[in-house]
Amino acid sequence: MFKNARLYRLDTPFPLDATELEERLGGRRFRPCGPVETATLGWAAPLGEDTAALVHAVSGCFLICARKQERLLPSAAVAEALDERVGELEAGEARDVGRAERRRLREQIINEMLPRAFTRSRRTLLYVDTEAGWLVLDAASEKQAEEIVSLLRETLESLPAKLPDPDKTPATVMTSWLLDGVAPADFVPADACELRDADDNSSVVRCSGQDLSSDEILNHMRAGKRATKLALEWDERLTFTLADDLSIKRLRVGDALLEDLDNEDLDPAMRLDAEFAILALQMRQLIARLDEVFGLAPRDLQ
Repeated sequence: MFKNARLYRLDTPFPLDATELEERLGGRRFRPCGPVETATLGWAAPLGEDTAALVHAVSGCFLICARKQERLLPSAAVAEALDERVGELEAGEARDVGRAERRRLREQIINEMLPRAFTRSRRTLLYVDTEAGWLVLDAASEKQAEEIVSLLRETLESLPAKLPDPDKTPATVMTSWLLDGVAPADFVPADACELRDADDNSSVVRCSGQDLSSDEILNHMRAGKRATKLALEWDERLTFTLADDLSIKRLRVGDALLEDLDNEDLDPAMRLDAEFAILALQMRQLIARLDEVFGLAPRDLQ
């Protein structure tokens, strides 16, 4: 259900129940782009377009969904149309078109082309764990996560959520797990990692399908590189890649936890509900372990 997880700690208890949150989100419900809008962003039903509720509550966790729609207007097409328009003016009026006029022409062309442009939508799932005090987003990039957090903050008028600022440097800890073989018993390194030079961030080694205990890999770390991403299996329940900013990618729930979902009688909404219940519980326990290992004190958002 979630392929990624970006974590934000809540400074204070979440003040809304599911009904109140539903009402707040309803004020910013998603709507498609208008004819001359480049993008719109709002809240959509997390269990799919066939459902209406904007909040799905399970075990103290509120699942919500942000939807963004963008009009696809290739810059090359705009540039080509602009060149044609400028060429016609210069040839017809025997004069040069200046920068200010080119800018006005470009804006005019964009406004003419936008209503005919194709649209693309992206859904981003996130949930608030009101019991553990975390906000978790299925966002592949920091930029995407910050855009959704900003939307939630604007919708609620206040959201005391901060990125974790770990007491222990994750890259140092993960490097020690590999180099010294001291990973906790419930965190088992898999076969992929990213190693970067501490003094030269452009010097990077990416390994996949490798034995991370081999001398070939260890020698990179002995020479000064640090593990900035590491594929892990946690307690035979979750597999994922942990980055040095404590973001999680390639998140996958263990097959044993999903056996009960093989029932063909489950409709899509029921299956999503069951998947979320499993995911939220496992993530709550995983985040608690990451807090124990790294000390996830919050830091101010930029």
